[in-house]
Amino acid sequence: MRVAVTPGGTVSGPDSLSVAPLLANDPVWLMLIKAVVIFAFLLLLTLFAIWFERRVVGRMQHRPGPNWNGPLGLLQSLADALKLIFKEGLMPRMVDKVVYIAAPIMAGIPAFMVFSVIPVGGRVSMFGHQTALQLTDLPVGVLLALVMSSIGIYGIVLGGWSSGSTYPLLGGLRSAAQMISYEIAMGLSFVAVFLYAGTLSTSAIVAQQEAGWYIWLLPVSFIVYCIAMVGETNRAPFDLPEAESELVGGYNTEYSSMRFGLFFLAEYINLINVSALCTTLFLGGWRAPWPLSLWSGANEGWWTMLWFFIKVLIFMFVFVWLRGTLPRFRYDQFMHMGWKVLVPVSLAWILLVGVARVLNTATTLTTSQVLLWMGIPLVILLLIVAFWPARAESGEPGEEDEYDVVPAVAPSHHGEPGVVGPSLADFPVPPMDLVVPAGPVRKGRVDVDS
Repeated sequence: MRVAVTPGGTVSGPDSLSVAPLLANDPVWLMLIKAVVIFAFLLLLTLFAIWFERRVVGRMQHRPGPNWNGPLGLLQSLADALKLIFKEGLMPRMVDKVVYIAAPIMAGIPAFMVFSVIPVGGRVSMFGHQTALQLTDLPVGVLLALVMSSIGIYGIVLGGWSSGSTYPLLGGLRSAAQMISYEIAMGLSFVAVFLYAGTLSTSAIVAQQEAGWYIWLLPVSFIVYCIAMVGETNRAPFDLPEAESELVGGYNTEYSSMRFGLFFLAEYINLINVSALCTTLFLGGWRAPWPLSLWSGANEGWWTMLWFFIKVLIFMFVFVWLRGTLPRFRYDQFMHMGWKVLVPVSLAWILLVGVARVLNTATTLTTSQVLLWMGIPLVILLLIVAFWPARAESGEPGEEDEYDVVPAVAPSHHGEPGVVGPSLADFPVPPMDLVVPAGPVRKGRVDVDS
């Protein structure tokens, strides 16, 4: 990162492209207007995202989706929100009240904070003041977004722990493991962007992509981030903290009314946040796509906000597409992908990007030449790995796949041998002829047999 301070006190280098000096001149009332607009916009976009998801999944499953409240069912999400607001808030007796009430708030507030560093558009004139369509711009803006998303996970973990029930506790533990596993991969996917942008400011990263989006320069980082952001937001097929098939509802099982609604709100705002962050880091932010970028006015004024939200909506469609297409991952497969695939791939990619960056800055080679000389051997290596004969085709005994199901013969419930699936030796399976002893009859108990 090359940053220099001139004798006049100005900063040169990539950080000089930041809009922080422009935002510093905003009056207080303009900052408040921006904050209120962001808050209201995220609420409205959440209502739209819920409606959008129901409509898209409805089309995928050959059903209409919401079509009753409002035109095309647009007011269905608002009706659901009003229902949650006026619904009775039940609190089980065994909960830790302080943490139980604070957990949804801890999940919701950081979700709103992330969007404060996202550059929604370029420079515009608002009420006679020159400003940028961004609330604030920090020298470590990307790290702030990562920190806020990490804090939001605490709300889910503490919500599951404080409920005093088995299923929420398991969901909270899964969320903690998921956060650790996939935030490492997400953070590593940012490193390559920092190496090429030379800054951690979100507006400066967008400015650095004027010559070309980073999705073409850093495709591996983009793919790793896209996978990690699905796991970070607990969305299908990575929705293991709230898996209905085995955990009823997961961490929010014991929540009702608007406390449950806050968890729901945080999930959809986080969906918007990770989509906006991916747009900022890899898709040029508010910059217009080609060939619209050939128009000189495409990257000026209020048009920039339109391009930004089109890209965000495309990512949101991909989220819905994944939910309607893929089944939920098995938990060991999920952990295997995070630790044994995404993290090693990210580390190897950072090493390659670092070498390419050194060659680009310390030699006379251009970026295209560096990509050519390093990309061709890498593609050849990937093709060799992809078409290398599998172990199962080698014919050698004892080389079963890690996840192959090994049939085992065990006595069935009636005492006859039968095939049971995976080996039961690794699991604490109770005996098949287990008889639960009859306990003492409590006062007021109704004996069904009598």
